Amino acid sequence: MDGMLSQEEINALLNETEDAGAGEQSLSDAEKDAIGEVANISMGTAATTLFSLVNRKVDISTPVVSSATWEDIVATYERPCVFIRIAYTVGLDGSNVLVLKEHDVKVITDLMMGGDGTNIDGELGELHLSAISEAMNQMMGSAATSLSSMLNKMIDISPPEADVIDMSETVDAGEIDSFLAGEFVMISFRMEIGDLVNSNIMQLYPFSFAREMCSSITQNMENDVMATASASQDSAASTAAPAPQPMPEQQAMPGQMGQPMMGQPMMGGPMMGGPMGGQPMMGGPMMAQPMMSQAVNVQPAQFQAFAPGANPAMQSENIDLIMDVPLDVTVELGRTSKSIQEILDFVPGTIIELNKIAGEPIDVLVNGKYVAKGEVVVIEESFGVRITEIIK
Repeated sequence: MDGMLSQEEINALLNETEDAGAGEQSLSDAEKDAIGEVANISMGTAATTLFSLVNRKVDISTPVVSSATWEDIVATYERPCVFIRIAYTVGLDGSNVLVLKEHDVKVITDLMMGGDGTNIDGELGELHLSAISEAMNQMMGSAATSLSSMLNKMIDISPPEADVIDMSETVDAGEIDSFLAGEFVMISFRMEIGDLVNSNIMQLYPFSFAREMCSSITQNMENDVMATASASQDSAASTAAPAPQPMPEQQAMPGQMGQPMMGQPMMGGPMMGGPMGGQPMMGGPMMAQPMMSQAVNVQPAQFQAFAPGANPAMQSENIDLIMDVPLDVTVELGRTSKSIQEILDFVPGTIIELNKIAGEPIDVLVNGKYVAKGEVVVIEESFGVRITEIIK
């Protein structure tokens, strides 16, 4: 019948729709290169931040960009692992998920708490998740700063959310993040922390987020090229000099009055109606005549002599100007240092041992500067300090 499609035409339309859908879920080589370069710079900055947290050398390999599904992740990570979700709140619309192994999280947490990275026994708990969330918050925050420079716009992230996922069980990937239910972009790289960690880490993006990032990079590059070309044109126009104009014969430069032109003899007789010093004028070129040097009067600098002890800066009237400026006075009983684990173990009644010996003078600081020593006294119901020594 007229107006109806044949079966062959219907199949052709279905094939075209499937091809278009597949194209949306794939990246070109140029897009992969752009995402890989962004990940390389961002994770390099994040590695520097992680080094400051764990005080160990951190090396990250060149990222590899590919497409993956949840089944690929399950096949790669068999043991329980930690999924950390970071959403972009400013500058980009989307989120990414970092996947770390259980062993790596325990090592990083132990190093952050002042350990040597070997205390990794036991199950992952809230302490581990809180510590790795804070580490990822600082790492991805520094990575967002690098991304802001590349995209030339403000980028901000939300606080990370960390969860322990057991790959041996049936997991609804959509509950972690909606884009994990389909195909997504996977960026894998190898991370080494001293001789304690040597494993693969994955960063997962939705395709829409990856394309938005590539589009922003392309737009930023085009703007830079246009700005550079415009600046070059402006510079060329401003530095272009007009062609030199010939000087009229009637307008001679000062110092050249009465001088012969290049290669031309003097016309008439001697200058000023007669010879100079009994010598005739030479008819040679102008540049051959020596220039007269101008005498410079050089004298030593004279300074006013000050009488001994008459420093104007130390006059009492100048000191009076700051007499009513308030200063912070701090009395320091003693100091000590504790690891994060020891601080988390504080409870009411915990005794903290300081570096001062009983009976030893305490330190008095003014605006953070050590100025005196003293001893603690009681004035009615308040503590006080009796100054025993002034530090010069």
